[in-house]
Amino acid sequence: MALLLKKQGALLILMFNIFLVFTGIGLVIPIMPKYMESLGITGGTIGLLVAAFSLTQLLFSPVAGRWADLFGRKRIIVIGLVVFAISEAMFGIANSPVLLFASRLLGGISAALIMPAVMAYSADITTKEERAAGMGYITAAITTGFIIGPGIGGYIAEFGIRVPFYSAAIAGMIAACITFLILKESQPTEEESLSDSYSSEKQRSSLLSQLMYSYREPYFFSLIIVFVMSFGLANFETVFSLFVDHKFGFEPKDIAFIITFGSIAGAVVQLTAFSWIMNRFGEKRVISVCLLFAGLFIVLTLFVHGFWMIFAVTFIVFLAIDILRPAISTQMSMLAKDQQGYVAGLNSAFTSLGNIAGPIVAGFLFDVDINYPYALACMILLICFVLSLGVKKRNLKDANAASRQPSIPG
Repeated sequence: MALLLKKQGALLILMFNIFLVFTGIGLVIPIMPKYMESLGITGGTIGLLVAAFSLTQLLFSPVAGRWADLFGRKRIIVIGLVVFAISEAMFGIANSPVLLFASRLLGGISAALIMPAVMAYSADITTKEERAAGMGYITAAITTGFIIGPGIGGYIAEFGIRVPFYSAAIAGMIAACITFLILKESQPTEEESLSDSYSSEKQRSSLLSQLMYSYREPYFFSLIIVFVMSFGLANFETVFSLFVDHKFGFEPKDIAFIITFGSIAGAVVQLTAFSWIMNRFGEKRVISVCLLFAGLFIVLTLFVHGFWMIFAVTFIVFLAIDILRPAISTQMSMLAKDQQGYVAGLNSAFTSLGNIAGPIVAGFLFDVDINYPYALACMILLICFVLSLGVKKRNLKDANAASRQPSIPG
């Protein structure tokens, strides 16, 4: 009983830490139009700021994972939280684009330090039977942080557009102190250590070489969809607050309400109806339909007017993306077989690449014409929809051909 309570307490601290980080990431979304005005920066600069976070997270994640093995999970988590607090404080005091970039780069490093260490700690303190539930709690904390981050940022910004960042910095330091004082260092089991050694040997090749040769894998098209989905969503989210600010004059709290409600709806569907949807229609059909709806409703954003119409269209976009994301992960997991860790790494890498490219392209297109980023996102998603239909037909043809092959008597 005491061991169970100890595990639950450790998981709660881990969940709080990861929740805090991803809440801090989301704070920036509804406030960026005001920062854009006060600092006189362009949409292209906004795109680069958003991409800077994903870039350093991508580059530092492999190193941070090894540091968590070498120096201990707890130490890396505490360092990551301190770096997070510093990055949020820097964003709050920033009066030039240079400080904003430094803040976002540090923010990406903090996420890279915290995420692998939290996941590894969770694996250390759970048995194989408990592993899925433990990871599920951590994932729920990440999703919840993403959901309420923009909402918190938008409403706290009523007291000043820099207040949310100071609040996040203070919370980060409090979390670092709690983790340092209360959380005990975890130790992987002997079986896990052997597994980690094998995994690290298998993945010694550089991230670049893994990406270069990913086209050989049966799940390569799923990776392409991951990239496109991340590109399209990052494209949509990066300029959404700027788009509705410039076109409709929405305030941070209006933007926060739309993003938060849409994200909550997506999370509810994931928790309640996603399994039924997948069992009823299959992952290939779900992926195709979600790509179609996301593309069509993103372009509808260019033609609707008024708060509630924007709200309705955005709701459908978020819902499609929130179903699409786990559907693709499920499809890749089914194809990965004994390469689950390797595929998860590639999934994360392609997501990060989309999160880097999407904001940059969206930001610079926004400077040319505020409608161009959504037109591009729609076009890419619809092309991907057509490709998904082609893959589905090819898989069906292969399956029919295989079923016509005469069986060989044993």
